Amino acid sequence: MPEGRELDLAGLLLMVGMAVPLVRRRRWPLGVLVAHLGVAALYHALNYTHLASFPITALALFTVALAGPHLRTVLVSGAVLVLVLAVWVLSGNETGIETLRTSGWILAVLVLGEAFRLNREYVAAMRDRVERAERTREEEAARRVAEERLRIARDLHDLLAHSITLIGVRSSVAAHLIATDPGRLDRAALAGELDGISETCREARGELRATLQVLRGDDPESSGPPPGLNGLPDLAGAARAAGATVELTVDAGGGPVPPVVGAAAYRIVQEALTNAVRRAGPEVAVRVTVRREEGALRLDVADDGTVAPGGGEPGFGLTGMRERARSIGGTLVAAPRRDAPGFAVTAHLPLEETECRKSP
Repeated sequence: MPEGRELDLAGLLLMVGMAVPLVRRRRWPLGVLVAHLGVAALYHALNYTHLASFPITALALFTVALAGPHLRTVLVSGAVLVLVLAVWVLSGNETGIETLRTSGWILAVLVLGEAFRLNREYVAAMRDRVERAERTREEEAARRVAEERLRIARDLHDLLAHSITLIGVRSSVAAHLIATDPGRLDRAALAGELDGISETCREARGELRATLQVLRGDDPESSGPPPGLNGLPDLAGAARAAGATVELTVDAGGGPVPPVVGAAAYRIVQEALTNAVRRAGPEVAVRVTVRREEGALRLDVADDGTVAPGGGEPGFGLTGMRERARSIGGTLVAAPRRDAPGFAVTAHLPLEETECRKSP
C-alpha cells in the first residue's frame, strides 16, 4: 500500500472526521460506513498516508459484515472495491499490485466480520435450542406432576369414598336399631353392624397403607397388583353387607383382560356402587354387568333408587370415572335411566393396545 504524504492539520482533521461516525456504528452500521467512506475518499484523494487510516476503515467494514445480512456484506464488498480502485486510479499513485494488495485486506476484513456473524448466530441458535429444550423438560415435568396428582386424587377418592360411605350406611343402620325400640334391642343385629364397620375400617386402613407405600416408593411390590375383575365379587359383597341388593354378572371370556383394563373396571364399579348406596340409601337394588364385546370390555351399572334426602350433593366421583375410562382410551356415560327410576353408568374399555398404558 502506498505510503502517501505525511499528515498535517488538514489530514488530522480528516482522520478525526473518519473516526467520529464510528461511535454509532452498532446502531447504524451501513450509514456510518457511508459517512466514513465519504471522508475517507477525500483523505485518500489528497494523498495523505494511506496506512494510517486503514484501521478505522477496517473497523467500519467489520461492523457492517458483523451486523449482516449476508447479501448486504457482498454488496458492500463490491462497492468498496470499486471505490478503492477509482480513488487510487484518480490519485495517479497506484499500481496494479498495490491495488490488489489493498483489495485483499478489505476482503479479509469483510470475511472476518462475516465469520464472526455466523458464529454469533450459531451460538444464539444453540442457546435458543437449549432454552427450548429446558422449557420442554420443565413443561413435561409439570405435566407429569399434574397427572400424578390427578391419579393420586382419584385413587384416594375411590378408596376413601367407598369405605366412608359403607361406614356411614352401617352406622345409620346401627343407630336405627338402637333408636327404634331400646327395650327390645336386637343385640345380634347391632353387633353384626358394628363388626361390619370395624371390618370396613380395617380394610380401608390396609388399602390406604398399600396406596401410600406405592406413592412413597416403599417396596411397591409388596402391595401386589391392582385389583381387577376378580375383585368385583368383594365389592358386591361389601355393598350387600351395607343393605343393598346387588346382582353381579361377569362374562369376560375369550382371553385374558389386560391388567390396566381390569383395574379401571374395578374402580369404576366401585365408584358406581358407592354412588348408588350414598345417593339412594342402603336398600337400593343395583345390577352390575361386565361382558366382552367387539374388542372392548363393557360395564353396565344400573340402580333403581331415587335420590335420598341429602344424598345428591355433587362430588368428584363421576369425573374420576370418566377420567379413568379416558386414560386407557375408553368412554363412559353416566346419567339417569330413561326406562325406569334410578341411575345408570355405561363404560366401554378397549382391550387392544393397552398393555403399554399406565395402570390407572
